[in-house]
Amino acid sequence: MDAETTTIRRGDPADEVGRGPLSRGAAFIYRQMVLEAQLLLASLPSVVAVLLLDRDPSNVPLFVLALLPVAPALVAGVAAAMVPRTDLSPGRHFFRAYRRELAPTLRWAAPAAVALALLAFNLIHLDGVDGGATLRPLYSVLGLLILVWAGHMVVLTAGFHCRARDATRVAAAQLASQWRFSLGVLSLLIVTVFLVIVVSETVVLLLLWAFAGLLALMARPLLADTARRFTPQA
Repeated sequence: MDAETTTIRRGDPADEVGRGPLSRGAAFIYRQMVLEAQLLLASLPSVVAVLLLDRDPSNVPLFVLALLPVAPALVAGVAAAMVPRTDLSPGRHFFRAYRRELAPTLRWAAPAAVALALLAFNLIHLDGVDGGATLRPLYSVLGLLILVWAGHMVVLTAGFHCRARDATRVAAAQLASQWRFSLGVLSLLIVTVFLVIVVSETVVLLLLWAFAGLLALMARPLLADTARRFTPQA
């Protein structure tokens, strides 16, 4: 597993943005607008599918599968959010990370999406099975574990070059040891579900930049621990 690092080699980074609060605020808004536009563009197949699907419980498995393109988009978004705030070219970092990590991300995201779709299908039809109610808590916990594990995989894929099976083991090992990050991912999932139910999916789509930024911010201890424990030391 090799750490992914981003450096700026153009003198003092503050010279490009400016040192005043207005300049820094404008740079922040610009970065987030570019990041949101790229996230929406990369997630366009999911956006179209989500908007076309009816809000019916029977469509939940299809909804889960339709979200598969969001995974590589979110990986690229987190990678772009990890660059210094003074860097005014987030689009370049996003595109480079998306192109590089598309295939590695799909290697773990596709099986996870299929597993979640199967769990959703089973949860929907448990009432028609004898004793199905006793399996509902088990399936629900398993689904949450997969989602939290996927959150770990997003930041590990964005922050390191490694084989999918290595990242899978690291993410599983850190579910408990990096419990603060796991709790943060769970909190983001709860907020997402709340917004979808109470407001609409559109609000969630317009806040993709915030989710990517929060994941990158929360992941700092996890990435430091991963680099210390699982990468070769000089």
